[in-house]
Amino acid sequence: MTLLLTAPATEPGTPEARGEVSRAVRDRLLGGSPARLPRSGEIARCSPYGEDLHLALHLCYELHYRGFAGGPDTLEWDPGLLRVRALMEHRFESALRHDCRHRADLDEALSALLVESDDESGVSHFLMSRGELWHLREYAALRSVHQLREADPHLWVVPRLRGRAKAAMVAVEYDEYGAGRAERMHSRLYADLMADLGLDPSYGSCTDAAGAELLAVANLMSLFGLHRRLRGALVGHLAVVETTSPPAASRIVAAMRRTGAGPAAERYFEEHVEADAVHEQLVRREVVGGLLEDEPALAPEVAFGIAATCLLEDRLGSHVVNAWTRDESALRTPLPPLSGNER
Repeated sequence: MTLLLTAPATEPGTPEARGEVSRAVRDRLLGGSPARLPRSGEIARCSPYGEDLHLALHLCYELHYRGFAGGPDTLEWDPGLLRVRALMEHRFESALRHDCRHRADLDEALSALLVESDDESGVSHFLMSRGELWHLREYAALRSVHQLREADPHLWVVPRLRGRAKAAMVAVEYDEYGAGRAERMHSRLYADLMADLGLDPSYGSCTDAAGAELLAVANLMSLFGLHRRLRGALVGHLAVVETTSPPAASRIVAAMRRTGAGPAAERYFEEHVEADAVHEQLVRREVVGGLLEDEPALAPEVAFGIAATCLLEDRLGSHVVNAWTRDESALRTPLPPLSGNER
């Protein structure tokens, strides 16, 4: 098996459409007329958590990251695409705010993140107790949609913070980007993990296989990151990621070792057991604390970010575990099996 492969720096291909809205957006990215972009009524008929809307939103957001092969860079600020993106964002955010309307206040929400639930039905518990190699491969493929750009959405909040919050945020992100060492960047470690599992580590390689549950998780980060008004929500999102990562990562390390996934596959999650335990303290005390010291009125938005992140992560986890419990793939298209020379 080949180890330590990295994703090439080329732009990904454009994912296949999943409905009329995503088809119209995709066609525009491939050179189609702006007159054929979807109207507000078409977007209003989309499920706010559905395949069509979230693939279309992913396509719009990706223009702010790597873009797509063959698509002109000028489309990043195309007025028609921005109009469509705003309509889809409103549909998505409105649903989130409705579904999170009974959320806890910020102190309760932060305290809850520190408590490991007695419910052992989540993905990391499944992988630790009975996960097989094919489960780990599917999990890695799903998460690759955002893990190959791991910290990028969080960086958008840096110019919107001040003082303590900004300094701590940059300290956390410095670790995410390998503390100045390209080979230690977490996105690079994730590409190495994928290679250990016999997966294509190319950026965007697994997007077509990922369902709306995962795309919504990834889109949430971009939604929060791209809007200054949602800076509090993005800090809340970061608090969830850094607080809940170490215990889940330790369980996945155990699963990787038990199944013989490979040293690079283990290394990524080992890094998160250690690093995120430190990050959790920085985020809670300095990023959240510093933000609210400067802007106390943002406390409800931080709580909203926590609630929305947990909501979508729970939806994704339920989808994955339910599929695996039925001995079915959690992907839209199952992965090809490993060839003999890859194990």
